[in-house]
Amino acid sequence: MAEIISMPQLSDTMEEGTVIKWNKKVGDKVSEGDILAEIETDKATQDFEIDVSGILLFIGVKEGEKTRVNDILAIIGKEGEDISHIIKNSKEKIKDEKVEKILSNENKKKNKDRIFISPLAKKMAKEIGISINQIKGSGDHGRIIKRDIETYEKTLDVDIGNNRKIVYEKMDDRRVILSSMRKKIAEHLTNSKFTAPHYYLIIEIDVEKMIQLRKDLNKKLSIEEKISFNDIIIKAVALSLKKNPNVNASWKEEEIIYHSSINIGVAVAIKEGLIVPVIQNADQKSLLQISQEIKDKALRSKSRKIKPEEIENSTFTVSNLGMYGIEFFTSIINIPNSSILSIGTITEKPIVKNSEIAIGYVMKVTLSCDHRIIDGSTGSNFLQHLKNLLEDPILILV
Repeated sequence: MAEIISMPQLSDTMEEGTVIKWNKKVGDKVSEGDILAEIETDKATQDFEIDVSGILLFIGVKEGEKTRVNDILAIIGKEGEDISHIIKNSKEKIKDEKVEKILSNENKKKNKDRIFISPLAKKMAKEIGISINQIKGSGDHGRIIKRDIETYEKTLDVDIGNNRKIVYEKMDDRRVILSSMRKKIAEHLTNSKFTAPHYYLIIEIDVEKMIQLRKDLNKKLSIEEKISFNDIIIKAVALSLKKNPNVNASWKEEEIIYHSSINIGVAVAIKEGLIVPVIQNADQKSLLQISQEIKDKALRSKSRKIKPEEIENSTFTVSNLGMYGIEFFTSIINIPNSSILSIGTITEKPIVKNSEIAIGYVMKVTLSCDHRIIDGSTGSNFLQHLKNLLEDPILILV
């Protein structure tokens, strides 16, 4: 008997999914364990593995389209099996919920697409060479009339003398439908900003020795193993959290959770916004292990191959815009974390060393804190410990 394959709930917050790619087509043989499709959730794009075998008889969602969790995704059965009754029943099940919305949207679209304009105004627009799509009508029911054309023409024409005019064409705005991920990011950040009372601590760090340490390490490593400044910073952050466990905490209703594990989230920019892969137990990993894990997860984040469990359960987050030349910035806390560290670029400037002015390399970092959990002294102690490690980074390797 044929089986209906429904849109799965691939994350705890997923309400709908988008089919990015079908790996099989109708008529193909499929086996248990095959990757049937790639599905975009509110968190990532995942491979959808089926647990049945048979022939793919029906595809209910086209590539690029979205549908709700538990709606029909596909039907798998025996070759030649009649599934018309299954499709009919499935359509009837969701028809009552969708038909009114569909009809309403169609009517709105028809009315929206129709432009009401008087014959004279239409003739004037054609002679002047302007598009009526750009004009808002002031007549009855939004009808475009003569004065609308005259008013719009004045906004476009610029007199440059000798009775000559330049006509500037007004371009349409570009509108992009939000992806499930982008909507979830917006909800998450809005919730954080208006739930957690943010305050910010800023400190400047002399990173001359960190620069030298990285240079020395990379001389002994292959191209694939090269260490970045971000790798060193994340290792130092993990060790600083170990010394300052009150920063490694989360707010949950009427209690504060002080985490036993140090899991560092690393903000990675993707097309849809930001995604935060997590380095689990970062304090227990070597610098090279952290570096390799960040490279792997950042690459899979950008190709949307990161798994949901790899972007969950962070206890602290690091966001680095130094590579873009940003000297200083603040970040919104990635709740339920209690803080996030913003890393600026390394700049060369005069500094005082041994009571003398010299050229040095400094980096500004900002700690965004949730004041419900982290007091000023607690956050300051963490930053001071981090500063000590990065200014004498050999301690990171001990």
